[in-house]
Amino acid sequence: MADWSFWLVAAGATVILELCSGTFYLLMIAIGLTSGALAALLGFGMATQTLLAAVVGVAATVLLRRSRFGKLENRTQAERDPNVNMDIGQTVHVPAWQDGTARVMYRGALWDVELETGTVADSGAAPGQYTIREVRGSRLIVAA
Repeated sequence: MADWSFWLVAAGATVILELCSGTFYLLMIAIGLTSGALAALLGFGMATQTLLAAVVGVAATVLLRRSRFGKLENRTQAERDPNVNMDIGQTVHVPAWQDGTARVMYRGALWDVELETGTVADSGAAPGQYTIREVRGSRLIVAA
């Protein structure tokens, strides 16, 4: 088997692993392995092939990390994300507050409710309609 075919087999195996992992990082390594195959096709030696595969793989990984797909700080927490939890943004009627918490019937079950930090003081909360801002286990965090 020629050198270039080993590189392509390795790239193919890496793509298969990528499909199992769900990240793009192994795909970037597969791009590096493919560049090693191209170097082999052009007749470069094994040291040059390996160096080129490593440099391209690392460069592709760094570029992915700096792109919008690699940034973690843009992602919201699941308990506050309305795309993940359908309860976010819904309203509940709180009949009475007791020490900053309440029990409400919501979607056929009793839920504990507490006010979101930074809203009206717990002791001065009035009964009424509140919007769900976050879900923590069986506790709804609401705001007016």
